[in-house]
Amino acid sequence: MQPIILITGGSRGIGAATAVLAAQRGYAVAVNYATNSLAADEVVRTIRAGGGTAITVQADVAVESQVLAMFDKVDAKLGRLTALVNNAGVVDVASRVDAMDVARLQRMFNTNILGSFVCAREAVKRMSTRYGGAGGNIVNVSSAAARIGSPGQYVDYAASKGAIDTFTMGLAKEVATEGIRVNGVRPGIIDTEIHASGGQPDRARQVAPQVPMQRPGTAQEVAQAIVWLMGNEASYTTGTLIDVTGGR
Repeated sequence: MQPIILITGGSRGIGAATAVLAAQRGYAVAVNYATNSLAADEVVRTIRAGGGTAITVQADVAVESQVLAMFDKVDAKLGRLTALVNNAGVVDVASRVDAMDVARLQRMFNTNILGSFVCAREAVKRMSTRYGGAGGNIVNVSSAAARIGSPGQYVDYAASKGAIDTFTMGLAKEVATEGIRVNGVRPGIIDTEIHASGGQPDRARQVAPQVPMQRPGTAQEVAQAIVWLMGNEASYTTGTLIDVTGGR
């Protein structure tokens, strides 16, 4: 039976690269997007052009009702989910903590933390042997910021990803006997559009000298780690965080 994967934030960057690679590895792919339907449609076209199966599913992961509707659509269009990549996330403009307002913090934590929790909750209900599922995989996309802290820039973002690291380890132990493996990937400086959304479109190139490998990573390099974690090659790996950081 064909495995079915949902990738949140799948319309660009790491999510899009993961969607295309997963399709090449035989997954039917649900590409989630919040607002950019054109970009999501392009990812689906790429997958279908390569002979794969893919659909788009709209949802802002910070809104529970939209997440529930998204999972219902995946159930109806593709079938019972076997893999989830919690990739959707936001950053904001560089700021010190003493200049951050509550609206910024709520947006950050609602998307990056609560969205991942709710999506994982719904995935467990479909994958877990406790609910009649056949097992599956969850990969949470964290960040090297979780262990660096991002002072003077994104302490809120770093804190949200620190929560994801803890969530990954705890959930992995909680469902380890139910056929579900849960792992995380912590990208470093990756050349994607997320930097532009934080007001620093050239950040990947500017920060590259701080990376031991002296270059930013690519979305494809992160996707390779994500897809490996979901595969049989990683069958004894759960509760693990893989850094894809060029040594940073």
